[in-house]
Amino acid sequence: MRVPHNSCVLVADGRKMLFFRNEGDGEFPNLEVERKRVDDNPKDSAQGTDEPGRTFSSNRGDPRSGGSLAATAGTARSAYEDTDFHQLEEDRFAADAAEMLKERALRNDFDSLIVVAPPKTLGELRKHYHKEVEKRLAAEVPKDLTNLPVDEIERILQAQ
Repeated sequence: MRVPHNSCVLVADGRKMLFFRNEGDGEFPNLEVERKRVDDNPKDSAQGTDEPGRTFSSNRGDPRSGGSLAATAGTARSAYEDTDFHQLEEDRFAADAAEMLKERALRNDFDSLIVVAPPKTLGELRKHYHKEVEKRLAAEVPKDLTNLPVDEIERILQAQ
């Protein structure tokens, strides 16, 4: 993939964001870090300790409220799903990254943008892209490269 000179490259996952500017040319990128942000997002088990709630249906045997006469023997119970606080925080982090892209796009801080993120994070980012970001988006790469050295990121982008 060609990474145009002076284009911006966002490499992110759900807790780490690296914003690069290509100081090289299209054939041989030279990514320089402009901004780095790491979010402290502990495992879900460290963020939530309550058990999921339950709901009981008291109208199960009353045909007037949607129940059936055959169901009068017991009360219906249903468990709520556990809240994944870790995933909620990763989604919020992706929304914050998209907001930062919007602010920079509206300031005309970049003409060309390449976003590199794991598929799940990429999907969350897409939900929040502003029109100005979408206009400048040159490519998306569905990979997690946040923990690689910069020269490895450059090599992988060239090979795309």
